[in-house]
Amino acid sequence: MAKQKRYIFNQLTQSFEALETSNSRKVMRFILVFFGFLGVAFLFAILLFTFFRSPKEMMQARELEYMKLQYEILNDRLDNMEILLSDMEQRDNNLYRVMFEADPITRATRRSGFSDPNRYDNLLGYVNSSQVVSAARKLDVISSQLYHQSVSYDELFEMARNKSDMLAHIPAIVPLKLTELKYVSSNYGYRPDPIYKVNRFHSGMDFSAPKGTEVYATGDGVVAELDKSLWGYGNMVIIEHGYGYETRYAHLQKALVRKGQKVKRGQLIGFVGNSGKTTGVHLHYEVRKNDVPVDPINFFYNDLTPDEYEQILEQSTVPIQIMD
Repeated sequence: MAKQKRYIFNQLTQSFEALETSNSRKVMRFILVFFGFLGVAFLFAILLFTFFRSPKEMMQARELEYMKLQYEILNDRLDNMEILLSDMEQRDNNLYRVMFEADPITRATRRSGFSDPNRYDNLLGYVNSSQVVSAARKLDVISSQLYHQSVSYDELFEMARNKSDMLAHIPAIVPLKLTELKYVSSNYGYRPDPIYKVNRFHSGMDFSAPKGTEVYATGDGVVAELDKSLWGYGNMVIIEHGYGYETRYAHLQKALVRKGQKVKRGQLIGFVGNSGKTTGVHLHYEVRKNDVPVDPINFFYNDLTPDEYEQILEQSTVPIQIMD
């Protein structure tokens, strides 16, 4: 079909003339149509990607959610590791380093080495930066804790090699056979006095056991004192262990050692009784370091299983019966 021509009326000639379109107008019309089409396509693309996600974007979104879940799990595991390491630090400072007369390592030192305020700047600026920074910070703290704990154990190992004699002298067992021990009747610390009914400091632990139960020295040493009294601690044996340590065994029925006698850990030194100021049969046991009472619960590590230690620890925090 032939292309139809367009005509316009010429006022001057009073006739119709064929309308000729110049090339420039054709080009301009083409450009307008082309860019109009591009504009519509661009708007359509914006609407499409705003309200609908491509398969690739949906896959990336699923991967992002999975990574977020993994970071949450990682943070939980790091929290558990921090709790475990904190427990190790407590035992290290309050038990092992006390045993070897070493100064405790402060919390600040154990977590030192991360003073740079811009350390995590390269992890910022993203949607989930907080999770990544939290995990990185916890991992750095745990690394520091592990390093300082390793250094501490190296120091303790060196001390142990040179202090085998000290280990033999430090109190390290329960003064009664566990089969004869009924329960811990009173713990270390402040509690009501059974006679005067006022709050007083109790400088040891009370072990309830049948009268005549055997009492043993908890470390090598020398009998420093043998006290006999109708009041106070009653019949009491005091053993000097050296290295600043001393143990006291009070309210005995009878002592089997003499002043100045050398004793070994586990040696029989007397029998449980109720002599002195007491309301029942039991053994009052003290550990002193440089003449200052310390909690005996920290010195039962040598002959208790973890379960037995936890049981004694639990009993020591809940007084059952106050006897002296």
